[in-house]
Formats: sequence, structure tokens, C-alpha cells
Amino acid sequence: MANITSENRADFAKKAEAIKKEINACQEKEKNMLAAIRKDNSGVEYKKITLAEEMIYISTLYLSINTHSLQILETKNNEALDQARKTIYKSIIYIEEVVSNVVDCPYSEITPRLEKISNIPIEKRFYLVRKLGLLIDLLANALGDNSKWKWSFVELRARFAAVAKNFVDMKQACKDYFEPSSPVYDTTVLFVRLIRKLLDKSSMEYRDKYELSTRSEADMQIAINFLIALRRVAMVLGDSDESEEIRKKALVWKTKMEADQKQQKRS
Repeated sequence: MANITSENRADFAKKAEAIKKEINACQEKEKNMLAAIRKDNSGVEYKKITLAEEMIYISTLYLSINTHSLQILETKNNEALDQARKTIYKSIIYIEEVVSNVVDCPYSEITPRLEKISNIPIEKRFYLVRKLGLLIDLLANALGDNSKWKWSFVELRARFAAVAKNFVDMKQACKDYFEPSSPVYDTTVLFVRLIRKLLDKSSMEYRDKYELSTRSEADMQIAINFLIALRRVAMVLGDSDESEEIRKKALVWKTKMEADQKQQKRS
């Protein structure tokens, strides 16, 4: 461990204090906006997205405290990292309250929710999702592979994947995905590719959690649900080969889960 001098401590404290003042100001803004929502919930969906963006910013501030700690004290600031983790969760929860956290459901069930935020362009949605995804990766890297939060990150990334999927009007996205002349063609293609990647990653991570940690039927079922959600995307895009491959994989996983449960009952 590094030999931390009083000068180092003072330097870090000064930098951390300035950042904490900014965090407090942002948290006060959140408090005021929530109070305003309780008085008048018109446009609440847009306000919740704004709050989600504010939580992303606060999380970056907590991560910056950890960065200063590493640079000046040569040690992690676990308190700041834990606060960043909690604040990322809050960001995701605010988005869930707008578009839901349902992993696998018909797109028609999400449409009424998306209609309430129709004025948010897909470019802005994609940017928000990318920022949130980057933040999760930065936090995971800062905590390290052997963190006590290792398996909880499976849930965090899965909830992120679900809101990323639900944040998109897939019916419109499907049109733009196959129309190079669309002004949002590039963004749509990148967004849909990201969603497919996130859903696939979460299905595999929950499968690994089941195999390597919990042996919980609930975890394996969530893994299968993410596969089904991934298959829905393939189907809406007309990717029949991919859809069939995912269907087969989901069936194999379900069969294995059922066999494992029978084995456990006999043990």
C-alpha cells in the first residue's frame, strides 16, 4: 500500500470536496423535480428521462472522485464507487418507470409507453443508452473482476439491456433499418445492433450465473427470457435463420434446466 502523506490527503480532500458540492447541487435538482412531479405530473415521462440523465452525470462525478483517489492516494475509493453503483441503478429505474423493465413482451405492449416520449429523437435515445452502458463498464472496471459485486452486475447489465430494448419503437426502427435513405438509418442500425448485443450478453451472463454460482431455476429462466427477447428482434427484422438458432438454443437451455431440477430433487 502506498505511503499516504498528509499533503496527499489534503490534496485529495480538496478535490473531492469540490466534486461533492456539485453532487449535492445535482441531488437538490433531483429533489426539486420530484417535488414538481408530485404537484403536476404532466409530461412526467420526459421529466423522468431528464432525471435519468442527471443520475448518469452524478455517477460520473462519483467515478471522478475514485479517479482522484487512485491518482493521489493510489487506492480505490470504495465509498464513491458504491455511490456510483447506486446512482446508476437510479438512472435505470427512472427509465424503467417510463418504458417498463419487461424483458420479453410483444412490442404492442410497449407502444403506448413510447408514444408518451415520441418527441425524443432516436439519436438522443441512442446517446443516452451509450452513455449509460459506458458508465456501467467504467464502474465494473474500477471495481475489478474480483469485486463482491461481480454477480450483481449481471442483474445491473440485464436491467440496462431491457430498458435499452424498450426505449426503441421497434416497428419504426424496423422500417428505418432497411431504408438507407432514412435520415436516422445509421443511428437505427447501430442502436438495433447494440440491443441485440446487450440481450445476447445478458442471456449468457445469467446462464453463467446459474452454472457457476446459484443453480437457481429463476436465473436460468431469466437467461431464457433474454433469448426469447433476442429472438423477437430477429423475427421483426426478418432474420429467420437467426430466429431459428435462438429458438433451438432456448429449447436446449430449458431442457437442461428441467433436467437439473429433477436431479436436484432426487439428490
